[in-house]
Amino acid sequence: MPVIARPHDLLWLRDRPALQGAEAGWVTQLWHPGLPVVVRRDQGAEGLIPVGVRGMKREQRAAGWVARAQVVRQLSPHQLAEGQALLRSPFVSQPPVQAAILLAQQHWPWQWGITGSTGYALATDIPVLHAESDLDLVIYAPQPPDPDALRRWQQALTRLPCRADTQLETPLGAFALNEWQRDGQVLLKTDRGPRLTRTPWHREQS
Repeated sequence: MPVIARPHDLLWLRDRPALQGAEAGWVTQLWHPGLPVVVRRDQGAEGLIPVGVRGMKREQRAAGWVARAQVVRQLSPHQLAEGQALLRSPFVSQPPVQAAILLAQQHWPWQWGITGSTGYALATDIPVLHAESDLDLVIYAPQPPDPDALRRWQQALTRLPCRADTQLETPLGAFALNEWQRDGQVLLKTDRGPRLTRTPWHREQS
């Protein structure tokens, strides 16, 4: 079955040559197929997935491409937010994981997931988390979510033991929830680059 990859999904590759275009020296030294790459937003050749490679340091980020046939495993942010999996994590005592557990214990009218360094640590057991780490979250929103539920979500975030930021993922791109609630317009991240819009669920006429 063809791989359907969404931004922030983690992908494990068949071998080292499967990663194309990420030519930074640290990638050659540190990356291997036992580590996932992260799906990013970009446009490329047919059949290639745009991905990013993470290193141990914040500045170690590299962009590359992967053929769909070279993906051997896929993990979504939503899967990382499953309550029992969070409780089994070796990082269960870290504030971002504790925060995710609190969110997972509540009912939300949408699918949501964990991205960023917390998601990467949960997926790999690599200790890229620390006590001051943020919790990066994504809400999958094929249609505009209920505003009252979004306010309840934001209120829940204020009670968490760490800072948490949320992006809403629409069919056209993603944007920051706090920006939407504050300004009524957002910088929508799309495959063609960012654009300022008040209609993140609708294509604007050019």
